[in-house]
Amino acid sequence: MDFIKDCWGFLKTRKKYWLLPLLLFLFIMGGLLFFTSSTAVAPFIYTTF
Repeated sequence: MDFIKDCWGFLKTRKKYWLLPLLLFLFIMGGLLFFTSSTAVAPFIYTTF
């Protein structure tokens, strides 16, 4: 949780709000790949990349 607080503090202090959608997209894609790596959905996910 400290990592998220630090990232938010960095974005807020340096006024880099345009990075927020990029970071959210990366976290969502990483979570999607992590959670579907051992299921039947995995072949469909990997074909999109």
